[in-house]
Order: sequence, then C-alpha cells, then structure tokens
Amino acid sequence: MREDEGTIFIVDDDEAVRDSLGLLMRSLGYRARCYPGGEEFLEAWDPRAFGCLVLDIRMPGMDGMTLQKELEERGSELPIIFITGHGDIPMAVEAVRRGAVDFIQKPFDDQELVSRIRDSLAEAGKHRAEARERIEILECMDRLTAREREVMDQVVTGKANKVIAADLGVSQRTVEIHRARVMEKMGANSLAQLVRMVMLAEPEATEPPPPGQ
Repeated sequence: MREDEGTIFIVDDDEAVRDSLGLLMRSLGYRARCYPGGEEFLEAWDPRAFGCLVLDIRMPGMDGMTLQKELEERGSELPIIFITGHGDIPMAVEAVRRGAVDFIQKPFDDQELVSRIRDSLAEAGKHRAEARERIEILECMDRLTAREREVMDQVVTGKANKVIAADLGVSQRTVEIHRARVMEKMGANSLAQLVRMVMLAEPEATEPPPPGQ
C-alpha cells in the first residue's frame, strides 16, 4: 500500500460507482475508503487524514457542495475532486472557485481520474511537508534568546552587522556572536537559507534581502 501517499476517499450515492472506484484505487496500490453520502463521511472523518476526496456533486441528503462547505468550515485541507454530470458543470466551476482542486465529468476515463488524483496528492504532499518544516522552524525559533531573535529579525532583512549594532545599541562584535548563535540554533548554513526558513515560518515578517547582501 502507498501509505505515504494517503487515502483516496470516495463519496458517491451510487454503489456501483463506489465499488468500481474503490477497486480501481486498490488495484493501483492506494488505500480507499468509500461512503454513500456526506453524512457518513463526516462521521468517520479524521481532520489529520491525508489523501484526496473524490466527491459526487449531486447526492440525496447532504450533496457534494454542502459537504465541501462543511469541510471548509472545519478547517480541512483535504483536496477535493468533484464527479459531475453534464448539467452540473456550472456547480462544479463554482466548487473549484471555492477551493476544489478539479472536477471530472461522467462518464469519465479511469486514467484521467487517476492522473488528477496523483496530481492532487503530489500537491497535498508538498503542503504537508511545508507544514512539518514550518513546525520544525518554529521550534528552533523558540530556542532563541530575545536578543538573538532581535538580531535575526534584522539579519533576514539584509542589514549589515554594523547597521544592526547601531540599531540595537551594541557592539558589532556582539552582533557577530549573536548572529553565529542564530545560525547554529536555526541549523542554517547560509543567509539565504535563514531567510527562506523565516519566510516559511512567518511569511509576513520579512522580505528577501537585496542582491549582494
């Protein structure tokens, strides 16, 4: 099983479609979980789950768009691919505007659906990796002293050590020492790497330094 690639969640009121897609996903080595409706999916949903949701847009009870809205309100980042009938295209376009990654029309080609699922999982995997990296960076930041954090905040804006020293009212040598400790605690091998780390953890906090800094 491709456990590192997550689970394919299939929500469709048509049992034949659920069984067919579930069998297809498992034949390709994916884990698959099938549900006849939105209510059943929500009852079993784990917000920590990683994967892709293949969702029928029209179902009795909770339809696909209502489920999408409910997941959004719960903070879900699960990518959604809608399965639509011909008359559902305007709804599907609206669903994409609201955050769905894609939609595919019935009857659909299995390979086309598989391709879109793979793309969605790859993108979701990147987001998951970035989230993990961000947590690790924030943990490193927590180990900085107040003065080290002050120095880092100025370093990542591209300021020279002597400028930082003047701003903080300390010697340039003191700044150099704090800067070295920041690099060590953050696990950064270069200024560029440190800037990237801070931008990932706190994207609003800094801009890349000008060339040559």
